[in-house]
Amino acid sequence: MSQKRQSTPERSTDPLDYQRVPRAVAAMPKDFASGFEVLPHIHERAQLIYATAGTMRVSTDDGMWMVPPQRALWMPAGVRHSIVMLSDLTMRTLYLREDAAAFMPEVCRVLPVSPLLRELIVRATELPLNYDEDGPAGHVVALIIAELRGLQSLPLQLPMPSDPRLRALCQTLLDAPGDQRTLDEWAATLNASARTLARHFQGETGLSFGAWRQQARVLEAMGRLGNGAPVTQVAIDLGYDSVSAFSAMFRRAAGASPSAYRNRP
Repeated sequence: MSQKRQSTPERSTDPLDYQRVPRAVAAMPKDFASGFEVLPHIHERAQLIYATAGTMRVSTDDGMWMVPPQRALWMPAGVRHSIVMLSDLTMRTLYLREDAAAFMPEVCRVLPVSPLLRELIVRATELPLNYDEDGPAGHVVALIIAELRGLQSLPLQLPMPSDPRLRALCQTLLDAPGDQRTLDEWAATLNASARTLARHFQGETGLSFGAWRQQARVLEAMGRLGNGAPVTQVAIDLGYDSVSAFSAMFRRAAGASPSAYRNRP
């Protein structure tokens, strides 16, 4: 699908142009249409993947993360990843120089984005790439780094198996989260016993098949609710027989009701 044009066409939307900027932080604004997929790639710099509007699904060899506007994903330098836009998306991403990112995690982590950090990120995308480090622009970047230092990561990773058959199964469930097939039914499609499939699934992901599917549905629900989807529609799409059953599951996993999560600032 075609990519939307950003509002400031004079600013590059090529990530390569941001990897060796002689500044601690380089901020790139780039808009995407729903359904657009960024194929697997790596960056020289670590990246804070964030969108002020829209939801995306980010995948690496080891896991998957749903990233709604209230969240950002920390992506260390050199980690191969792909991104699928689940709605029209206004990406505002930061690339951090190695020394500026030294305090950040060495693995992917979901981070909360406060209203202050959101506005700082947006402002950073409006600064010259070679901004004055001693002027107001430098203070904006210093505030961004200070905000990042205080963030606590959220346990929102969905582990992905490396076995090709299990990974294909998981990808099917990610693409169709309302799929109701049981472990026995999936085992039949893979010409394996349910017991063998369960053992391999636990060994590859650290989760049972049922726990993995529930976590996948929780993350999908977070993405859709964070993008403003109605609670009832999300429950139906994820295969729940009733909104109350979906709400109970979501509250246990997320610590808040679907409606409260959907209406967060």
